[in-house]
Amino acid sequence: MILAAAIPAAFLAVFFAWPVLALVARGFFDDAGGFTGAGIAAVLGSPRTWRIIGQTLGQAVAGTAVAVLLGVPGAYVLYCRRFPGRKLLRALVSVPFVLPSVVVGVAFSTLLGKNGWLGFLGLDETFPAVVAALVFFNYSLVVRTVGVLWARLDPRTAQAARTLGASEARVFRTVTLPALSPAIASAAALTFLFCASAFGVVLVLGGAGYGTVETEIYYQTTQLLDLPAAAALSIVQLVIITACLLVANRTRERNERALRMTPPAHTVKHGHARAAFAVTGITTGLIALPLASLAYRSLQTADGFGLGNYLSLGDTAGKSVTVSVWQATANSLWTALAAAAVAMGLGALVSFVLSRSPRNGLSKTGLRVFDSVFMLPLGVSAVTVGFGFLITLNRPPLDLRTSWALIPLAQAMVALPLVVRTILPTWRALNPRLLQAAATLGAPPGRVLAGIELPLVRRAFGLALGFAFATSLGEFGATSFLARPDRPTLPVVVYRLISRPGVENLGMALAASVVLALLTGLVMLIAERLGGEHGWA
Repeated sequence: MILAAAIPAAFLAVFFAWPVLALVARGFFDDAGGFTGAGIAAVLGSPRTWRIIGQTLGQAVAGTAVAVLLGVPGAYVLYCRRFPGRKLLRALVSVPFVLPSVVVGVAFSTLLGKNGWLGFLGLDETFPAVVAALVFFNYSLVVRTVGVLWARLDPRTAQAARTLGASEARVFRTVTLPALSPAIASAAALTFLFCASAFGVVLVLGGAGYGTVETEIYYQTTQLLDLPAAAALSIVQLVIITACLLVANRTRERNERALRMTPPAHTVKHGHARAAFAVTGITTGLIALPLASLAYRSLQTADGFGLGNYLSLGDTAGKSVTVSVWQATANSLWTALAAAAVAMGLGALVSFVLSRSPRNGLSKTGLRVFDSVFMLPLGVSAVTVGFGFLITLNRPPLDLRTSWALIPLAQAMVALPLVVRTILPTWRALNPRLLQAAATLGAPPGRVLAGIELPLVRRAFGLALGFAFATSLGEFGATSFLARPDRPTLPVVVYRLISRPGVENLGMALAASVVLALLTGLVMLIAERLGGEHGWA
């Protein structure tokens, strides 16, 4: 038990806490090495900083509200009703959550831009555009978190209320909604966390007039090299994220208790076509339209429609990239594979530790702290992590400046919380009496783990592996700092292409974005088949 906790704790200390704290500490010291808070005070006293903080919180509140309003009806249809193509639709709505943020930004830019299908709305580089993209990202999180609990509710309570004369609306308001409140609160807390820490979407869609704490850290670090400003903003972000994590942990505990108290109902009814049509329409408008616009624009060339942009992906002559898109794709696949392997190994250990029943109040508090600490990478700026890697892992005894392992390690740090959040609810939901019975019959702890626990949670492992691989495949924030010019990943190449002028560069960026979206979609389709109905909590 101690070893299972010590290994991931050591990894977190070296590859997260050390880089982040080192970068933050640089903001408190001047060039002579003396302690000073002048830079921090200047940043916190700037109206620009508070405007950016307000924009960050505003986008998070708006994105969370819309995602919950749309996600709750979707959870009902996709988890409580049966209709042809339901599993395929679940896989489709799961894709945006792991799509690379650069791809989402490019997709919405093609949809809302001057020449896009919805360009007449004039929403390009506006607050509504950013919120729409955030809802696109987090819709599936709400659907999955709420739907898993909704599918397990005992329908007899609602049926009794209907028999006593309550209308459907009143049954939902007084019976179903209170029962779902733990899952809705958990989904809302996590959605707010992801919206508040969004990076790639805001970087691509926000334009020069709109920024958030995350993009401001990137700007201060890469453009101005102002470490005190970046440090101050990182501290602000840590405060916001810590508050989000405290709320998320509390709501998640309520959700897990609700799941343990509600075994699968097995009374799912065949749904009405209107309900299925409604969620399909929402899904088409929210998910399929930006991706369809991206695919359509990728086929537009200077000579008309064709595959010219895709044929250019293997060429570097005269382009803004030093390697071909196919080489970058291979780099992404190899690094994602390595990152997923590390994240899965560590995530399994963390989930195992957190799934144990605490023996006393002190153990319970310790597990709660352990859980919260491993969720911090979800919200801390990936830019902060990446830049922190550069200033800490660049000298003995741990000099990784020229090592290919630097990027997989950073990506594993980003994917690790997702792995834990995918596996842990299933592990905690195991019937403790089954494990106690095996122990009573003389099975040692190792035998119980290998013969009972792991087989019961293996489907959750399959889904977690898909999340880890897809997340690593599209990670951009930390990778943008760490990728070497001769070994860039696909998201880095896409951003380089859209940052350069020229129709040819844009066409290649669109085609490369489609390739990246297809890869992540394929990964999640396989993961859905492996993971079944196991979901986030």
